[in-house]
Order: sequence, then structure tokens, then C-alpha cells
Amino acid sequence: MESGATLFYKANLRKQVEMAAPDPQDKSVAWFTEKLTDTQLSPEACHLLETYSGIPHDEVVDHIIKVRDEAWNIFPYPCIGQFRFLDLSMNQTKEYPEILQRLEEGQRLLDMACCFGQEIRQLVADGAPSENIYGCDLRKEYISLGYKLFGDGDRLQSHFLTADIFDESSPLTDMRGSFDMVYAGSFFHLFDYDDQLKVSTAVARLLRPKKGSMIVGRQIGAVNPGQQNHRTNPAGRMFRHNPESLRQMWQKIGDDLGVIFDVDAALHTLSDDHFGFHNDDTRRIRFVIRRA
Repeated sequence: MESGATLFYKANLRKQVEMAAPDPQDKSVAWFTEKLTDTQLSPEACHLLETYSGIPHDEVVDHIIKVRDEAWNIFPYPCIGQFRFLDLSMNQTKEYPEILQRLEEGQRLLDMACCFGQEIRQLVADGAPSENIYGCDLRKEYISLGYKLFGDGDRLQSHFLTADIFDESSPLTDMRGSFDMVYAGSFFHLFDYDDQLKVSTAVARLLRPKKGSMIVGRQIGAVNPGQQNHRTNPAGRMFRHNPESLRQMWQKIGDDLGVIFDVDAALHTLSDDHFGFHNDDTRRIRFVIRRA
């Protein structure tokens, strides 16, 4: 049982985070787009909603906006405000065929900070057995909205968890060493360096203790790594890696855990609409971290 001091600390931290967060009623921020444009609605997302979910083509946009607006009122993340949850990214990685094959062989994948579970639906639409896929998010409302967005509550067999990665009593603690693969899209960058180190270590512990277990993902990075104040994140700070700083952090994690991790990472340019709230040094970093 947690002590009164621990419970008070957690409650106070949550209060500070919510107080520091942007106001969902403020839609004048650079990362909120009122309407869904053709450039924001990717053909892949449209195809998924039409074929997997069975939504008529002329109803897709209104359906997405309705779900997005509900999600924005829960917490105003940039990926919500700019419809970036429609940017299906796992299937853009060179590891995607490997991920599908490993799932078909019975291996398990966790989509960390899965939001609506859009990546999970794409995996299932591409033939992956849904029962081998897990999703985890801090906010259970997003998981519920995922079922609303994709209309598959009666057929999807994937497993969803609501958990705080910092909470030692969360369901994730019991699943350490259970996953062959973890997908972390736009997750690690939500934290400053110290917390990113803690979170990354916690995710590393979720991997099966065998060669080839891997973490695949992407996040906001930078040419020159460093911490940045950023009000789009719950704590108001983010650490942006370049490939070298990411490798150095994972070497430290490996040394602490007694494990060797191979890190393959590269920077990519961002689309112009990111620069309403980022600077010229900002990039996207894609990475694959494998247990050696």
C-alpha cells in the first residue's frame, strides 16, 4: 500500500501538470487546426477508415473531426489539434514487414502511448493477428475514442491497458519481460532528459530478455540535442535528441541493466506546419533499438 506522502506527491504532481497544460478552450494556439484539409487526411488513413471501419467516403472527414474535438477537450496535445494521429507511421518504417511477420509467428507487440490505437488498427488491417497486439495509454478516454473512431468494439481482440509509466503499481509492472516489440511513436519526447531516461528504462524492462527484442519509434529531435521549454507537453519541458545523444542515453540504460542495445537512428526534416511552434533546429528522429 502506498504511503500518504506518496499519494499526496502523486496527486500534487498531477495537479501541477494539469495547471501547466494548455487550456483546451484556447483554440488560437499554433497546434490547433479547425478543419481537416486534404493534406492532413492521408490516403492511408482514409483507406483504413473506409475499408477496415466501413465508413462511407463522404462521412469520413466529419467523423474524424467529431472524435478529434472530443479528444482535444480531454487534453490538447499537438497530435490531436493538428490531426497527426492520422499520420500512420509504423507502416512507414523499414521494419514494418518484419513486425508483421513476427506478429504472425505469435510474438507480441505493445503500442506505447497508443492514443486511439490507430497503428494497431493498421496492423490488423494488414493481416496481423489482433490478439498478439497490446496498446497502452495514460488516458482511458482515448482508448474508448479509438473504438468510436474505428467502430470495431465488437471484433477487435487486441488488449488495451490504461497505465502511467511512472506508477510502479500499474498493469505494466506485471508485464515486464513480456513483449518482443514495442512501438513508441511520439512518446519519449514528452519528457525532459531525466524523466526520459526513467521512462526509456521502464520501457526497456518490458522487452523479453532475448536477442532481437526491439523498440521502434519516432519523436521530435534536433540537430543540436538539448532541453527545451515547450508548453505543448504536460510538464512544459522536452528533451530533443540527435542520433548521437540517443545512442549515449541507451548505452547508459544498457549499462544500468546489464544489457547491450544496438541503436539505429536518423534525423528527418519536418513539414512546414510544424514550425509554428518549433524552430529551425527541430527535426524528427526515427529509431530502432534492439537488444543484442
